[in-house]
Amino acid sequence: SCPPRCVCASNILSCSQAALSVVPSPLPRFAAVLDLSHNNITRLRADWAPGRLAHLHALLLSHNGLSFVSTEAFAHVPHLRHLDLSSNRLRALEENLFSDLAELEVLLLYNNEISAVDRTAFENLGRLRKLYLGQNRIARFPLELLRDGSRLPQLALLDLSANRLRGVPVGELQALPAWLRDRLYLHGNPLACDCPLFQLVARGRRRRLSAVVDFQEDLQCWLPGASAAVGILALAGRQPLNCSEAREAVLEAHLGDSVTLSCDTRLQGVRSRHWVTPGGERVLEEAGNGSAALLANGSLQLRALRPEDTGTYACSVAGPLLNETLYVELLVHNFTLHGPHDTLNTAYTTLVGCILSVVLVLIYLYLTPCRCCCCRGTDKP
Repeated sequence: SCPPRCVCASNILSCSQAALSVVPSPLPRFAAVLDLSHNNITRLRADWAPGRLAHLHALLLSHNGLSFVSTEAFAHVPHLRHLDLSSNRLRALEENLFSDLAELEVLLLYNNEISAVDRTAFENLGRLRKLYLGQNRIARFPLELLRDGSRLPQLALLDLSANRLRGVPVGELQALPAWLRDRLYLHGNPLACDCPLFQLVARGRRRRLSAVVDFQEDLQCWLPGASAAVGILALAGRQPLNCSEAREAVLEAHLGDSVTLSCDTRLQGVRSRHWVTPGGERVLEEAGNGSAALLANGSLQLRALRPEDTGTYACSVAGPLLNETLYVELLVHNFTLHGPHDTLNTAYTTLVGCILSVVLVLIYLYLTPCRCCCCRGTDKP
């Protein structure tokens, strides 16, 4: 049942470097891994698989010159978890291209010619954890993939390196969950220099994130009118931006609490300041969105905390010479301060009472003297 020019070992089917121009047939229905890399398969049609391959969990199609993938190409492999389409000639990701792959976890699309990404291309990928889009021609940051967290809820790594990005929405990136915000690869892009970008990268260096530390030399940006790129981390105190590193604080609270986030800047002669919430909303004046209020001293007051108030709050301060951003990480525990704690105290008190009762019973049984023996001894002649 093994196709010609392929090697079959148990449930692994290897057809790599076999000079194939089409997918071989027949394909064993029990195949779990199918390696078609390093061939000449330029088009992947809807009928490339003659039937449903229910056991297939890894499909490798890298280095094929692949320029066309049908939107129905993956209907026969619903349990695919690893898909490698890297090093091909794909130019666009069409509408609902991967929507049949609800169990996909790793998607490799690096080293293609992708310049257009449809908003629905990654629809229904609820289990996707790693998405590699590096070395393409993407000029616009696909923020819609990340904004509400519902489209790719499990995404933990996003590689957008070596593309054509000139700007990234730093303020909204700060609102992303930490596991994704800290594994976002942006090196090798012609980014425009600004202080929020510097602070984003400096924060990664301070936390020793691999996305910054491992690619520090490739994290560059362009100043207006400059003839060459400069290192993003070299912007500290450099004209004309005079950027300074952001400072961070962590604050914990409970549901229903009211907290005040301090914007304790070191700058003198502050001209303006504003806060950005984890949802990307700017708070510029008192009242804000109803639960957030900007105080006269520049602090942000949050009332009646909700679970969705958890996240990173940024206070941007503009001074006469320098600009500064301060970040406050707010953790809202999903219980009230007096609810579960009272329950815990009651349970603890009950447990201590039970242990004490057992100890008293044991003392009564084993340490109390026997009066019968004493009486019997006094009656002896």
